Amino acid sequence: MNEVPGFGEPHGPLDVSRAAMAVLDSEDRVLGWSPAAANLLGYEASEMLGRAFADLVIGPAGIELLPDLRRPLRLCHRNGQSVRTAIAVLLLSPGGEEPGDEGSDPGGGAGTRPARLLAMADADETEQWSALQSMLRGLATQSPVGLAIYDTLLRVVWTNAALYKEMGPAEYAGVGPDDMVSHGVILSPGTPGTLEEVMSEVLATGDPVMELHYRGRPPSVPDRDHVWSCSYYRLEDPAGSPLGVCEETVDITERYLAQQRLDLLVQAARRVGTTLDMSRTAREFAAVATAWFADAVTVDLLETAPHGDRSHPGAGPGTRMARAWPPEEHPAAPSAVSADDRASAVIRPVREPGLLAIPLRTEGTDLGIVSFTWEHRTGPFDDGELAVADELAARLAVCVANARRYAREHAAALLLQRSLLPRLLPQLSAVELAYRYLPADSRAGVGGDWFDVIALSGTRVGLVVGDVVGHGLGAAATMGRLRTSVRVLARMDLAPDELLARLDDLVIQGADERAAARIAGEELPEDEAVGVTCLYAVYDPVSGKCTMARAGHPPPAVVDPVDGTVAFPELPSGPPLGLGGLPFESAEMTLAPGSLLALFTDGLVQGRDRDFEEQLDVLTGILCRSTRPLDDLCDEVVGALLPGPADDDAALLLVRTRVLGRHQVVAWDLTADPQDVGRARAAASAQVRAWGLDDLVFTTELVVSELVTNAIRYAGAGPVQLRLIRDQTLICEVSDSGYTSPHLRHAAGDDEGGRGLFIVAQTTQQWGTRYTATGKIIWAEQAMPR
Repeated sequence: MNEVPGFGEPHGPLDVSRAAMAVLDSEDRVLGWSPAAANLLGYEASEMLGRAFADLVIGPAGIELLPDLRRPLRLCHRNGQSVRTAIAVLLLSPGGEEPGDEGSDPGGGAGTRPARLLAMADADETEQWSALQSMLRGLATQSPVGLAIYDTLLRVVWTNAALYKEMGPAEYAGVGPDDMVSHGVILSPGTPGTLEEVMSEVLATGDPVMELHYRGRPPSVPDRDHVWSCSYYRLEDPAGSPLGVCEETVDITERYLAQQRLDLLVQAARRVGTTLDMSRTAREFAAVATAWFADAVTVDLLETAPHGDRSHPGAGPGTRMARAWPPEEHPAAPSAVSADDRASAVIRPVREPGLLAIPLRTEGTDLGIVSFTWEHRTGPFDDGELAVADELAARLAVCVANARRYAREHAAALLLQRSLLPRLLPQLSAVELAYRYLPADSRAGVGGDWFDVIALSGTRVGLVVGDVVGHGLGAAATMGRLRTSVRVLARMDLAPDELLARLDDLVIQGADERAAARIAGEELPEDEAVGVTCLYAVYDPVSGKCTMARAGHPPPAVVDPVDGTVAFPELPSGPPLGLGGLPFESAEMTLAPGSLLALFTDGLVQGRDRDFEEQLDVLTGILCRSTRPLDDLCDEVVGALLPGPADDDAALLLVRTRVLGRHQVVAWDLTADPQDVGRARAAASAQVRAWGLDDLVFTTELVVSELVTNAIRYAGAGPVQLRLIRDQTLICEVSDSGYTSPHLRHAAGDDEGGRGLFIVAQTTQQWGTRYTATGKIIWAEQAMPR
């Protein structure tokens, strides 16, 4: 055991049992000289007896050895060195005059001064011992650290003034450590359950315990918890035998609470608002607050938050609120928070015993209130508690505001997206249709997947499915622009590869515009789309042919109607839209009547936790049973591939093909001879009558005459074909080998020609031109008579 100088002796260096002693007569001559004095100054008694003590003093002469001597003297050691010596003077005889009175002889003659006893010691040792004694007195009377000494039975035998003041005037002698305060509990992890167990271990092992945190209620403040930092070490006698345990305690209540409140705010920042779901945010907030701050928490939100409105004192008892947490039947729901309290707290905080109701407000907008309750609390709240409650409420308000802002934006994006998707698919003779569209989980945001079915001329149908990479309003807006563009380009009867090339140009143009806006410093949406894939197909129910082209999009699944074989055709894979530089290619295939096409976006078969090949196998297994109703197939596909919330949008379009019967389509090959105009008109008139469409005979004759005449006049010597199609409308088509596009114009009154297409446009429902590999087709549709 390491010894501290000065602590090993119970008596000070100037105590008569330890000091170097000298006896002086009235002339300050040495009459007695102790062995300790010989050890201190090196002179033996025989050398000092009768000698003037002043001979040993180094420094000015005339030092008077009086009881009030306070400073050390320098005395000469026998070896010639100087020894700083503390001296205590004791008068041995009270008679005679004091030095300085008349009749004294300071020069050394016979005087009347009484004899003196000098106690001497090394000044450094004396000063050190005095400092240690001052420290001990300070610990007992002045130190802010509470001290208690326990005996070997762990019962209090002594406390200092600080602990006495903190604990109150109760008698603690013989009290155990766990009985000093009420409601005591050890806060430090990894320690025994009671203080007596801690101190017993210290007493047995001698190992100290430092900074153990202990909470309890001292008798001086019985209604409020305090926290102390406690240290324990064993007390031993000089031989090392245990005498007891010393306890040092420092009240760290304010520091502990400040740290707890800081930890609470840190936990709230980390654990509250992890999602943009308001209910989950409220649950996260309640979990943090009840673990660290209050006994129970309720979160009440205004049912309709003003959209951007500033705060106004209109919220009151009539304000409608919805409880976000906990549910009303939840056992943690505090009954102390009345409806009036909740409503009035929207305007101002409510502070009652055991209740704090704080408004949730951000950027001047009232959102609701949060209520903290304590079951057994009766006293007022301190400034720290109020500050923490306000900070927690501010944090929750920000999270709720973010969640509501996101909810509004998500709803707006979803509304925009749904408004841009087809609400009602056309009823077509060419195909049977069914579809499913599943938006992504709200946490992922609205995506840019879309599909469309476009009725084309000649009973053909355009099928499109696409995916705008990204989520949010930007993706939804991009999807809307592309869907509109596809519909416009499809109405121009462009081939699929040509349509994708035009669409690619539009996407590149949009990217260039955004880049220019970014350079100009304009703010662009954070959820801006970054890529587009697309598949476009055209199916002709007259020929049974389907022409497809794709831009970075998965190919469709094609199901054979006879044996149910599912294939994914090897379509030329063009790059995603917006990259430019590479051409797109079309592929043509003939589909048997009743074939099933499944067009889908990658969100249906791809995801963070889903394997692409496995999902395709599941899709194949379902589609092979293609004879089932399409709606049932859609439900089964979605249920199998997307059983829960998805991280991306998914679109599925099922198409079962049909072929027009021979009785619905009639065609005539014509020559370039003008005489064939009359033959064509007669043949068409007869066929229309055969279909029982007598009301359309005159109009059909007029349309056939004009279209065939134009073809013969402007197409040259190439072949001409007339085709009538009876579907939901009566369609008249005239094809030729020319590529000259006809134009509708208003002829002047004296013009001899130029009125043919004008007449066709006036007498039919719609007309147009499309180009083929061998020329063009001019077509016109007439509505069926009712």
